[in-house]
Order: sequence, then structure tokens, then C-alpha cells
Amino acid sequence: MPRTARIAPKKFIYHVLTRGNNKQEIFQDEEDFQKYIDILSNYKEKYRYKLYHYVLMTNHVHLVIEPTADGGDLSQIMKGINLSYVQYFKKKYQYTGHFWQDRYKSMIISRDEYLLACGSYVELNPVRAGMVKTPKDYPWSSYKANASGKKDDLIDKSPLFDKLSTSESAKKEYRTFIQQMMKKNESMRGEMDRRIIYGGDKFVRKMKKQYNLNAVIRKQGRPKKEHAKK
Repeated sequence: MPRTARIAPKKFIYHVLTRGNNKQEIFQDEEDFQKYIDILSNYKEKYRYKLYHYVLMTNHVHLVIEPTADGGDLSQIMKGINLSYVQYFKKKYQYTGHFWQDRYKSMIISRDEYLLACGSYVELNPVRAGMVKTPKDYPWSSYKANASGKKDDLIDKSPLFDKLSTSESAKKEYRTFIQQMMKKNESMRGEMDRRIIYGGDKFVRKMKKQYNLNAVIRKQGRPKKEHAKK
């Protein structure tokens, strides 16, 4: 897979995906999951980023994250988080060799219904993987914080929640939205694997023009020849 452009202005929200090398497990017990959560919290305090959604799977991590003007940029944030966890894992398991699969992948998300869709995609990962029936049953994600509205120092309130309605209605609408997305289950898998920009046509055109980006990752190799219809 070709590398995406290393462009990450602070004024955008990003869906970040980090995988273990060769799909190896990066979390082997509850202590590992909790350690990664602690690292997220530590670097959130250091670099002052906002975290709207996350899920920790056995061999990869999804984050929906926004760097702030007075904090670190995306590369600083991810370098700190990933390096800190690698050091912990290698010491605990006497692990040697390459740990992460290349560098993290990041996708720019527009601040509208596409952000809500991306957040639901992230929190529904354990359901798609067949690990749980509903996202509330998975302990290592932001779903419970977002669906309940309870104070969580790690999770920031999504910019979309204020637009949903009142605070109480927003929580209910979010839970309903998640249930609707569960019925579509596979609908966004390909989209999130290929996208560099995720938003409406106007937003995508603006990003492509401003930063000279492709909206999707292009496959390597020559394009297939089209054969004339007989």
C-alpha cells in the first residue's frame, strides 16, 4: 500500500489507524489494554489533543483525534503514544523486532454527519469482528462514555453532539444511530480502509485542492485495461 501524504494541519479531526506488524497481537492481557489507555491519557495531558472516539482491538487501534492550537501536532502525538507503548511491550514480553506495521494511517474527517459515522464505525469494530453482540459489551472503547454522557477525562464531547439536540436527547440519538449502523455492519469497512479524506463532495474537493491530496488510496501497479464490449 502506498504511503499517504504526510499532511496534518491542527485544525482538522483525524481518524487514525495503527496496526501491529504482520497483524500480530499488540494486546495480550488486560494490563496491556489498560497501559495503552494510560498512555493515551498521559499524552493527552502533554499534547492537549482531543479524543472523541477510540477502540483498542487485539491487533490494531482506532483513534478519532483532534490536535489543538496550543498542543502538539498529529505526528508528535502519535510518535509519543506509539513509542511509549512499544517500550512497555518490549520490556514486559522481552520482545525484539519490528512492532508496528509501517507508520500509522490518518484520514481527515469533516465536522458533520461524517464525523458521527466515523465514530460509529470505530466503536462498532468489536461487533463486526464477532467479539461482542453490542458495543456496550466491549470494555476497551469510547462507546460507553459517548452513549451514557458520563464524565470521562479521556473522552471529549464530540462537536456533533451539540447539534443533535439537548444533552439527554443527544445521548439517546447517538445510541439510536449506533443501532442503525449495526444493521449496516459491513457498509463502511471498505470506505475506511481506502479513504484519506472523509466528508461530503464539497469538503473533499476543498481538501484535494488545498493540500493536493487524493480522496482515496490508489492501488499500486498499472490500471487494468478496459476491453471493448463485443
